[in-house]
Amino acid sequence: MVYLGMIFFQIVAPILVLLVLGAILQKKFRFNLKALSQLITYCFMPAAVFINLYETSIKLSVLGEVGLFIVLFIGSQMLLSHFLAKGLGLAKTEAAVFKNSVVLINSGNYGIPVAQMIFASQPIGVAIQVILVIFQNMTTYTYGLYNLISSTKSGLTILKDFIKMPIIHALIIGVAMNYFDIGIPPFIKIPIDHVADGFIAVALITLGAQLSQMEIKTMFNKTVFVSCLTRLIIGPAVALVIIFALGLNGVVAQSLFIASAFPTSRNSSSLALEYDIESATAAQTVLFSTIVSCITVTIVIYIADVLFT
Repeated sequence: MVYLGMIFFQIVAPILVLLVLGAILQKKFRFNLKALSQLITYCFMPAAVFINLYETSIKLSVLGEVGLFIVLFIGSQMLLSHFLAKGLGLAKTEAAVFKNSVVLINSGNYGIPVAQMIFASQPIGVAIQVILVIFQNMTTYTYGLYNLISSTKSGLTILKDFIKMPIIHALIIGVAMNYFDIGIPPFIKIPIDHVADGFIAVALITLGAQLSQMEIKTMFNKTVFVSCLTRLIIGPAVALVIIFALGLNGVVAQSLFIASAFPTSRNSSSLALEYDIESATAAQTVLFSTIVSCITVTIVIYIADVLFT
Protein backbone atom coordinates (compact mmCIF):
# COMPACT_ATOMS: atom_id res chain seq x y z
CA MET A 1 0.00 0.00 0.00
CA VAL A 2 2.89 2.36 0.83
CA TYR A 3 4.43 1.64 -2.58
CA LEU A 4 1.11 2.37 -4.32
CA GLY A 5 1.04 5.70 -2.51
CA MET A 6 4.58 6.49 -3.69
CA ILE A 7 3.62 5.73 -7.30
CA PHE A 8 0.54 7.92 -7.06
CA PHE A 9 2.29 10.92 -5.48
CA GLN A 10 5.48 10.71 -7.55
CA ILE A 11 4.05 9.86 -10.97
CA VAL A 12 0.28 10.27 -11.23
CA ALA A 13 -0.27 13.18 -8.81
CA PRO A 14 2.15 15.53 -10.66
CA ILE A 15 0.16 14.88 -13.83
CA LEU A 16 -3.09 15.59 -12.00
CA VAL A 17 -1.65 18.83 -10.59
CA LEU A 18 -0.75 20.06 -14.08
CA LEU A 19 -4.21 19.09 -15.38
CA VAL A 20 -5.86 21.08 -12.57
CA LEU A 21 -3.50 24.00 -13.18
CA GLY A 22 -4.48 23.98 -16.85
CA ALA A 23 -8.18 23.97 -15.92
CA ILE A 24 -7.73 26.89 -13.50
CA LEU A 25 -5.71 28.94 -15.97
CA GLN A 26 -8.26 28.28 -18.71
CA LYS A 27 -11.13 29.44 -16.50
CA LYS A 28 -9.23 32.65 -15.69
CA PHE A 29 -7.60 33.56 -19.02
CA ARG A 30 -9.64 31.71 -21.68
CA PHE A 31 -6.70 30.54 -23.78
CA ASN A 32 -7.03 29.91 -27.48
CA LEU A 33 -7.06 26.11 -27.19
CA LYS A 34 -6.72 25.59 -30.92
CA ALA A 35 -3.53 27.66 -30.93
CA LEU A 36 -2.16 25.74 -27.93
CA SER A 37 -3.03 22.43 -29.58
CA GLN A 38 -1.24 23.52 -32.76
CA LEU A 39 1.79 24.60 -30.72
CA ILE A 40 2.00 21.11 -29.23
CA THR A 41 1.36 19.33 -32.54
CA TYR A 42 3.78 21.40 -34.62
CA CYS A 43 6.48 22.24 -32.08
CA PHE A 44 6.66 20.52 -28.69
CA MET A 45 5.64 16.97 -29.59
CA PRO A 46 7.84 16.69 -32.72
CA ALA A 47 10.81 17.98 -30.69
CA ALA A 48 10.19 15.41 -27.92
CA VAL A 49 9.75 12.61 -30.48
CA PHE A 50 12.89 13.61 -32.38
CA ILE A 51 15.11 13.82 -29.28
CA ASN A 52 13.90 10.50 -27.89
CA LEU A 53 14.50 8.66 -31.16
CA TYR A 54 17.77 10.46 -31.92
CA GLU A 55 19.29 9.66 -28.53
CA THR A 56 17.96 6.11 -28.09
CA SER A 57 19.16 2.92 -29.70
CA ILE A 58 16.45 0.31 -30.29
CA LYS A 59 17.26 -3.14 -31.57
CA LEU A 60 15.31 -4.41 -34.56
CA SER A 61 14.17 -7.35 -32.44
CA VAL A 62 12.60 -4.91 -29.96
CA LEU A 63 10.87 -3.04 -32.78
CA GLY A 64 9.48 -6.34 -34.01
CA GLU A 65 8.17 -7.23 -30.56
CA VAL A 66 6.56 -3.81 -30.10
CA GLY A 67 5.03 -3.88 -33.59
CA LEU A 68 3.54 -7.34 -33.09
CA PHE A 69 2.12 -6.37 -29.71
CA ILE A 70 0.53 -3.22 -31.14
CA VAL A 71 -1.15 -5.10 -34.00
CA LEU A 72 -2.55 -7.74 -31.63
CA PHE A 73 -3.61 -5.28 -28.96
CA ILE A 74 -5.28 -2.71 -31.21
CA GLY A 75 -6.93 -5.51 -33.20
CA SER A 76 -8.31 -7.04 -30.01
CA GLN A 77 -9.69 -3.67 -28.88
CA MET A 78 -11.40 -3.15 -32.24
CA LEU A 79 -13.10 -6.54 -32.03
CA LEU A 80 -14.02 -6.13 -28.37
CA SER A 81 -15.54 -2.67 -28.85
CA HIS A 82 -17.46 -3.85 -31.93
CA PHE A 83 -19.16 -6.71 -30.08
CA LEU A 84 -19.78 -4.61 -26.97
CA ALA A 85 -21.46 -1.90 -29.06
CA LYS A 86 -23.73 -4.55 -30.58
CA GLY A 87 -24.46 -6.05 -27.16
CA LEU A 88 -25.37 -2.62 -25.77
CA GLY A 89 -27.70 -2.02 -28.71
CA LEU A 90 -26.15 1.36 -29.51
CA ALA A 91 -27.29 3.46 -32.44
CA LYS A 92 -24.84 3.72 -35.34
CA THR A 93 -23.48 7.15 -34.37
CA GLU A 94 -23.17 6.33 -30.67
CA ALA A 95 -21.54 3.00 -31.54
CA ALA A 96 -18.92 4.83 -33.62
CA VAL A 97 -18.06 7.12 -30.70
CA PHE A 98 -18.01 4.17 -28.29
CA LYS A 99 -15.63 2.15 -30.46
CA ASN A 100 -13.30 5.12 -30.88
CA SER A 101 -13.28 5.73 -27.12
CA VAL A 102 -12.05 2.17 -26.51
CA VAL A 103 -9.51 1.90 -29.34
CA LEU A 104 -8.04 5.43 -29.37
CA ILE A 105 -5.70 5.89 -26.39
CA ASN A 106 -4.15 9.13 -25.12
CA SER A 107 -0.60 8.02 -25.86
CA GLY A 108 0.62 11.54 -26.66
CA ASN A 109 0.06 14.30 -24.11
CA TYR A 110 -0.75 11.80 -21.33
CA GLY A 111 1.29 8.72 -22.26
CA ILE A 112 4.63 10.31 -23.12
CA PRO A 113 4.78 12.44 -19.93
CA VAL A 114 4.02 9.34 -17.84
CA ALA A 115 6.70 7.36 -19.69
CA GLN A 116 9.25 10.16 -19.26
CA MET A 117 8.62 10.16 -15.51
CA ILE A 118 8.75 6.36 -15.09
CA PHE A 119 11.61 5.62 -17.49
CA ALA A 120 13.79 8.68 -16.84
CA SER A 121 16.87 6.44 -16.61
CA GLN A 122 15.73 3.98 -19.29
CA PRO A 123 15.21 5.88 -22.59
CA ILE A 124 14.00 2.75 -24.38
CA GLY A 125 10.80 2.93 -22.31
CA VAL A 126 10.09 6.42 -23.67
CA ALA A 127 11.09 5.41 -27.19
CA ILE A 128 8.56 2.56 -27.10
CA GLN A 129 5.88 5.03 -26.03
CA VAL A 130 6.82 7.28 -28.97
CA ILE A 131 6.33 4.32 -31.33
CA LEU A 132 2.92 3.73 -29.74
CA VAL A 133 2.02 7.40 -30.36
CA ILE A 134 2.79 6.95 -34.06
CA PHE A 135 0.61 3.84 -34.30
CA GLN A 136 -2.16 5.54 -32.32
CA ASN A 137 -2.11 8.50 -34.71
CA MET A 138 -2.30 6.10 -37.65
CA THR A 139 -5.26 4.38 -36.00
CA THR A 140 -6.95 7.70 -35.24
CA TYR A 141 -6.74 9.01 -38.79
CA THR A 142 -7.73 5.72 -40.40
CA TYR A 143 -9.95 3.61 -38.17
CA GLY A 144 -11.17 6.57 -36.07
CA LEU A 145 -12.08 8.70 -39.05
CA TYR A 146 -13.61 5.73 -40.87
CA ASN A 147 -15.91 5.10 -37.92
CA LEU A 148 -17.24 8.65 -38.04
CA ILE A 149 -17.06 9.86 -41.62
CA SER A 150 -16.46 6.89 -43.89
CA SER A 151 -19.12 8.16 -46.28
CA THR A 152 -17.75 11.70 -46.60
CA LYS A 153 -13.97 11.40 -46.73
CA SER A 154 -11.80 9.45 -49.15
CA GLY A 155 -8.93 7.20 -48.14
CA LEU A 156 -6.53 9.33 -50.21
CA THR A 157 -7.46 12.49 -48.30
CA ILE A 158 -6.91 10.72 -44.98
CA LEU A 159 -3.51 9.50 -46.20
CA LYS A 160 -2.50 13.01 -47.26
CA ASP A 161 -3.49 14.43 -43.87
CA PHE A 162 -1.50 11.71 -42.10
CA ILE A 163 1.65 12.30 -44.17
CA LYS A 164 1.50 16.02 -43.30
CA MET A 165 1.72 15.31 -39.57
CA PRO A 166 4.95 16.81 -38.08
CA ILE A 167 5.36 13.85 -35.71
CA ILE A 168 5.89 11.60 -38.76
CA HIS A 169 8.64 13.86 -40.07
CA ALA A 170 10.26 13.96 -36.62
CA LEU A 171 10.13 10.16 -36.47
CA ILE A 172 11.80 9.69 -39.86
CA ILE A 173 14.49 12.34 -39.29
CA GLY A 174 15.22 11.14 -35.74
CA VAL A 175 15.59 7.50 -36.79
CA ALA A 176 17.72 8.40 -39.86
CA MET A 177 20.09 10.67 -37.92
CA ASN A 178 20.39 8.08 -35.17
CA TYR A 179 21.11 5.26 -37.64
CA PHE A 180 23.73 7.23 -39.61
CA ASP A 181 25.17 8.78 -36.43
CA ILE A 182 24.76 12.34 -37.70
CA GLY A 183 25.79 15.01 -35.20
CA ILE A 184 23.79 18.16 -34.46
CA PRO A 185 25.50 21.55 -33.96
CA PRO A 186 25.01 22.93 -30.41
CA PHE A 187 23.19 26.06 -31.63
CA ILE A 188 20.48 23.75 -33.06
CA LYS A 189 20.58 20.94 -30.49
CA ILE A 190 20.21 23.20 -27.44
CA PRO A 191 16.96 24.91 -28.62
CA ILE A 192 15.50 21.50 -29.56
CA ASP A 193 16.35 20.21 -26.07
CA HIS A 194 14.66 23.22 -24.48
CA VAL A 195 11.49 22.70 -26.52
CA ALA A 196 11.46 18.95 -25.82
CA ASP A 197 11.92 19.59 -22.09
CA GLY A 198 8.87 21.86 -22.10
CA PHE A 199 6.62 19.29 -23.76
CA ILE A 200 5.38 17.60 -20.56
CA ALA A 201 4.22 20.79 -18.86
CA VAL A 202 2.66 22.41 -21.93
CA ALA A 203 0.91 19.21 -23.05
CA LEU A 204 -0.62 18.46 -19.66
CA ILE A 205 -1.63 22.05 -18.93
CA THR A 206 -3.30 22.19 -22.35
CA LEU A 207 -5.09 18.89 -21.73
CA GLY A 208 -6.37 20.26 -18.41
CA ALA A 209 -7.59 23.40 -20.18
CA GLN A 210 -9.37 21.29 -22.80
CA LEU A 211 -11.01 19.05 -20.21
CA SER A 212 -12.26 22.10 -18.29
CA GLN A 213 -14.27 23.14 -21.36
CA MET A 214 -16.24 19.91 -21.51
CA GLU A 215 -19.81 19.85 -20.29
CA ILE A 216 -20.83 17.13 -17.86
CA LYS A 217 -24.52 16.39 -18.33
CA THR A 218 -24.77 12.65 -17.83
CA MET A 219 -21.49 11.52 -16.31
CA PHE A 220 -22.83 8.05 -15.52
CA ASN A 221 -24.30 7.45 -18.94
CA LYS A 222 -24.27 3.71 -19.72
CA THR A 223 -22.09 4.18 -22.80
CA VAL A 224 -19.56 6.30 -20.90
CA PHE A 225 -19.36 3.84 -18.00
CA VAL A 226 -18.87 0.73 -20.17
CA SER A 227 -16.36 2.57 -22.35
CA CYS A 228 -14.22 3.55 -19.35
CA LEU A 229 -14.45 0.08 -17.84
CA THR A 230 -13.28 -1.43 -21.13
CA ARG A 231 -10.52 1.14 -21.75
CA LEU A 232 -9.06 1.27 -18.24
CA ILE A 233 -9.54 -2.26 -16.87
CA ILE A 234 -10.32 -4.78 -19.60
CA GLY A 235 -7.77 -3.19 -21.97
CA PRO A 236 -4.78 -3.67 -19.64
CA ALA A 237 -5.98 -7.21 -18.80
CA VAL A 238 -6.00 -8.11 -22.51
CA ALA A 239 -2.58 -6.47 -22.92
CA LEU A 240 -1.18 -8.58 -20.09
CA VAL A 241 -2.41 -11.77 -21.76
CA ILE A 242 -0.76 -10.72 -25.05
CA ILE A 243 2.51 -9.84 -23.27
CA PHE A 244 2.67 -13.25 -21.61
CA ALA A 245 1.68 -15.01 -24.85
CA LEU A 246 4.52 -13.27 -26.71
CA GLY A 247 6.99 -13.98 -23.90
CA LEU A 248 7.92 -10.31 -23.44
CA ASN A 249 9.72 -9.13 -20.32
CA GLY A 250 11.78 -6.33 -18.80
CA VAL A 251 11.35 -2.69 -19.80
CA VAL A 252 9.60 -3.64 -23.06
CA ALA A 253 6.85 -5.57 -21.25
CA GLN A 254 6.60 -2.94 -18.52
CA SER A 255 6.28 -0.07 -20.99
CA LEU A 256 3.68 -1.82 -23.16
CA PHE A 257 1.57 -2.89 -20.19
CA ILE A 258 1.52 0.62 -18.70
CA ALA A 259 0.74 2.13 -22.13
CA SER A 260 -2.33 -0.10 -22.45
CA ALA A 261 -3.88 1.53 -19.36
CA PHE A 262 -3.96 5.16 -20.52
CA PRO A 263 -7.34 6.90 -20.82
CA THR A 264 -9.36 7.67 -23.94
CA SER A 265 -7.63 9.98 -26.41
CA ARG A 266 -8.83 13.56 -26.59
CA ASN A 267 -8.71 13.07 -30.37
CA SER A 268 -11.80 10.89 -30.12
CA SER A 269 -13.66 13.88 -28.70
CA SER A 270 -12.10 16.32 -31.16
CA LEU A 271 -13.15 14.20 -34.13
CA ALA A 272 -16.68 13.79 -32.79
CA LEU A 273 -16.94 17.55 -32.22
CA GLU A 274 -15.50 18.41 -35.62
CA TYR A 275 -18.04 16.19 -37.43
CA ASP A 276 -20.89 16.78 -34.95
CA ILE A 277 -21.40 13.11 -34.06
CA GLU A 278 -22.37 12.43 -30.43
CA SER A 279 -19.83 15.05 -29.32
CA ALA A 280 -21.26 15.35 -25.78
CA THR A 281 -20.89 11.61 -25.14
CA ALA A 282 -17.36 11.64 -26.57
CA ALA A 283 -16.33 14.59 -24.35
CA GLN A 284 -17.77 12.97 -21.22
CA THR A 285 -15.88 9.75 -21.96
CA VAL A 286 -12.56 11.58 -22.27
CA LEU A 287 -13.14 13.50 -19.05
CA PHE A 288 -14.39 10.54 -17.01
CA SER A 289 -11.66 8.15 -18.21
CA THR A 290 -8.95 10.75 -17.52
CA ILE A 291 -10.17 11.27 -13.94
CA VAL A 292 -10.56 7.55 -13.18
CA SER A 293 -7.19 6.77 -14.80
CA CYS A 294 -5.46 8.52 -11.90
CA ILE A 295 -6.37 5.45 -9.85
CA THR A 296 -6.18 2.70 -12.48
CA VAL A 297 -2.88 3.84 -14.00
CA THR A 298 -1.33 3.95 -10.53
CA ILE A 299 -2.36 0.33 -9.95
CA VAL A 300 -1.12 -0.79 -13.37
CA ILE A 301 2.27 0.89 -12.80
CA TYR A 302 2.55 -1.00 -9.51
CA ILE A 303 1.62 -4.33 -11.14
CA ALA A 304 4.09 -3.69 -14.00
CA ASP A 305 6.87 -3.03 -11.50
CA VAL A 306 6.08 -6.24 -9.57
CA LEU A 307 5.79 -8.45 -12.68
CA PHE A 308 8.53 -7.14 -14.95
CA THR A 309 11.24 -5.51 -12.82
